[in-house]
Amino acid sequence: MAKKRRGRVRPRPARSRRRKPQAARPPAPRPQPLPPGPPGVQVPERRSTYIEAVALYERGVEALQRRDYARAADRFREVQLRYPDERELHDRARLYLRVCERELERRESAPQTIEERIYAATLALNAGADEDALTHLTRAAAEDPDNGSAEYMLAVVYARRGNPDAAAAHLLRATQLDPDTRALARREADFDAVRDHQIFRQILETSGGSGSVTTRRRGRSRLS
Repeated sequence: MAKKRRGRVRPRPARSRRRKPQAARPPAPRPQPLPPGPPGVQVPERRSTYIEAVALYERGVEALQRRDYARAADRFREVQLRYPDERELHDRARLYLRVCERELERRESAPQTIEERIYAATLALNAGADEDALTHLTRAAAEDPDNGSAEYMLAVVYARRGNPDAAAAHLLRATQLDPDTRALARREADFDAVRDHQIFRQILETSGGSGSVTTRRRGRSRLS
């Protein structure tokens, strides 16, 4: 048998694979410029030290609100020394620094001991500053409840303020601590406005004391 001749098989051309089109990537955002300032005014750039200076300034303000004037003053001085270029903070720091220094100076000059408080109260009463005298005497009596001078002068302050009940209570305590105080109270002109008060009469009419006032009187003698 004759063999059938096979025809040549032509190779098929290779199909090119079509790639799917990739989604276009969005362009990278460009940095936006700062908004323009008012016409004719150039907006200054923030320095890298600005945030640090503000944080230090705010710690000073917090200390000032706590009435820690020494710590607050240190923070405001540090703002001025460490960040000399942050001029916009300097004016506010300088203003608060003056407040701190004024308060620290006032505290240093304030009476510190019981004797100093009583003496300051005596000067205040002579000057007619009853509120200041009351402040000094209240602190003195709180620190030393058995101080007859402070109790007597508190009676004087409350009598001048027209409060016979409080005046009588402090005078009674003063006479208990020092009976000689009763004789001084009988001659005290500041008690004239409340002398007719029943409790006052009972205190002053009670016998006791020799009429000579001891060391307790020396604290009061500054008033005359």
